[in-house]
Amino acid sequence: MQLGMVGLGRMGANMAQRLIGGSHKVAGFDPDNEARNKAHANGVTPCDSLQALIEAVPTPRVIWLMVPSGKITDDSVNALLPLLASGDTVIDGGNSNYKDTLRRADLYAGKGLGYVDCGTSGGVWGLEQGYSMMIGGDEKTVESLRPIFETLAPGKNQGWGRVGPVGSGHFTKMVHNGIEYGLMQSYAEGFSILQHKADFNLDLHQIGEIWRYGSVVRSWLLELTTDALGKNPGMDGIAPYVVDSGEGRWTVNEAIDLNVPAPVITLSLIERLRSRDTESFTDKLLSAMRNEFGGHPIKRETK
Repeated sequence: MQLGMVGLGRMGANMAQRLIGGSHKVAGFDPDNEARNKAHANGVTPCDSLQALIEAVPTPRVIWLMVPSGKITDDSVNALLPLLASGDTVIDGGNSNYKDTLRRADLYAGKGLGYVDCGTSGGVWGLEQGYSMMIGGDEKTVESLRPIFETLAPGKNQGWGRVGPVGSGHFTKMVHNGIEYGLMQSYAEGFSILQHKADFNLDLHQIGEIWRYGSVVRSWLLELTTDALGKNPGMDGIAPYVVDSGEGRWTVNEAIDLNVPAPVITLSLIERLRSRDTESFTDKLLSAMRNEFGGHPIKRETK
């Protein structure tokens, strides 16, 4: 198949490269000239505008969006709308909020255009190992795109599937990332407990390697954690500041809307927010409270 790719950042370029390796033809657009040049070196036909991209892809066109969620996705979707023809399909492979996806799909349906949401996991390892893809959309439309998904996946019938109607792919990926928050927090806390037991002088990398085989807590995430501990056992030079890209918040909000208790995911999100509060007014006030009712000493700031 031949398709267009909008967004040639690291993940988009890697996906394009995997598709080309699977004998698909890919034309790509990115506003960054350097990104286009790098993708061109890996076999992508570079386009310097969305109009040029549309002209480079035969009808019925398939356009894969691989851009950040939010305004950039909206801008791309809106810019493509007047350029596409009835029967064309856009696949949003980013981490969009499923509510935004439903809105965009309705807009496209009104113009006779297909819209498929593909929650994509695999990160920088996807080029080598394949991507996990949770797909939402019309059943016939998704089936027509099967050759693309089979090429990007770890195996023809592994790691991908249509999970339901449009919006369900991004909804499933949202929950996937919420689970990821909880798993990451659990591993981080466990290794921190081990690290703080100075009496035993434990080798965290060694323990991670042991757990990777036969243990009930083994996982790919544990492998990556163990690899990080091998490279930097003391986490030297890394600030204790953890960002969140939004999916954890959306998962917690959805859990509240559905009356589903999700304490682990919620607390893992709160911990990420806490990591950014280097001047915690909350903690200062707690210290002042203890001093007020119990006369407990206050630790003063050092300049």
